[in-house]
Amino acid sequence: MLKKLKPIIGFREIINMNFGFFGLQYSFGLQQANMSPIYSYLGAEEHNLPFLWLAGPMTGLIVQPIIGALSDKTVSKWGRRRPYFFVGAILCSLMLFVMPFSSTVWMAASVLWILDAANNITQEPYRAFVSDKLNKSQHSLGYLSQSAFTGLGQTLSYLTPSILIFFGMSQASKSESGIPTTTYIAFFLGSVVSIGSILWSLKTTKEIPLTEDEIKKIKAEKGGVAKTFSEIWGAVKTMPLNMKLMIPMMFFSWYAMFIYWQFITLGLSKTFYGTTDPSSVGFRSSELLTGQIGAFYNFIAFLSAFGMAAVAKRLSPKYLHQICLVLAGFSLMVIPFLTEQWQIFIPMIGLGLAWASMMGNPYIILSNVITSNKTGVYMGIFNLFIVIPMLIETFTFPLIYKNLLNRDPQLALMTAGGFLFIGGILVSVIKTNSLAKN
Repeated sequence: MLKKLKPIIGFREIINMNFGFFGLQYSFGLQQANMSPIYSYLGAEEHNLPFLWLAGPMTGLIVQPIIGALSDKTVSKWGRRRPYFFVGAILCSLMLFVMPFSSTVWMAASVLWILDAANNITQEPYRAFVSDKLNKSQHSLGYLSQSAFTGLGQTLSYLTPSILIFFGMSQASKSESGIPTTTYIAFFLGSVVSIGSILWSLKTTKEIPLTEDEIKKIKAEKGGVAKTFSEIWGAVKTMPLNMKLMIPMMFFSWYAMFIYWQFITLGLSKTFYGTTDPSSVGFRSSELLTGQIGAFYNFIAFLSAFGMAAVAKRLSPKYLHQICLVLAGFSLMVIPFLTEQWQIFIPMIGLGLAWASMMGNPYIILSNVITSNKTGVYMGIFNLFIVIPMLIETFTFPLIYKNLLNRDPQLALMTAGGFLFIGGILVSVIKTNSLAKN
């Protein structure tokens, strides 16, 4: 069978196909900026926050490899990947609408489980879609376009409460449960953006049809749950060497980011207001500041992503990623030493560059070493390199936080910075000479 030659497509088409990532990442941004404050408003204790964030890594661990394997074998008139985009977007939109109405910690946690499952149903096939659709020479632009939409979507989601307050909404307005009115509106907007952006990509972008031989091969294979798990396990056993060598770097990077999202509001509240009391004015101000710096570092990610596509071709995605992670590590470690609020935006430049890189460069490296007929399952397995560190953080960091860091959120942020730095050093083990050529 002759190998299909994928045509070079225009920049506008690449933007249209990846626009759905904007809504997907708007949803993730809402979680990152608001879930710890929501849990705190509903009465959760600081040291339990990692456990309450368990939904993300657990649903990623379960959902993404399965969805990846299933999408590789899906044959329908709507395509291989597109049905998963649509179903995941509908569920995500519904859960975003429901989230701010949570009246207890466990209600919020339950909604988050469904929301994260929906996001994972959408995200993994979307990663595979880029590899399916684009010529290998355009993979850098494709994945870093997703990185750009990650930055833009999360910028707006983080910034929405501050924009609402700027236009006259009261910062003090809140529901009986203590959740601010601005949070309600931000989640309602996210509900619309999530489904709307996915529908745009579905409308403007078609998949490359499978050949008759590919369809026959898929239909000839026996299906069922056992077969799906067998394929996942087989792919794990035959994982390319370079994919294995990425595991240490991914572990420290994502362990660090999970700490950051969980403790940044508490850390800023202690640094600039001397309190971690959720009922205090200082805590609410720190929540808004978290949104502002989150918007800023995501905007840096948005601006830098397309530039990274060009740099990655010349410098290689490996070395570019290493520089970005090391810079971000130093950036987080200096936060507790800042004395003025405006200074917090300086280290966010480093974090923004790292975030753009994390959303693009590892996938460029991965796409060069996996085969096209296993793209979905390997993208799903690669997601385990993200969620397993988060799971380990969930069960280990509460003990570290209580017993070694004396419940100090500033030290938690410094620990996150140290882990990002280590992740950057560990990029060195990845072998550039094993990457497939375009």
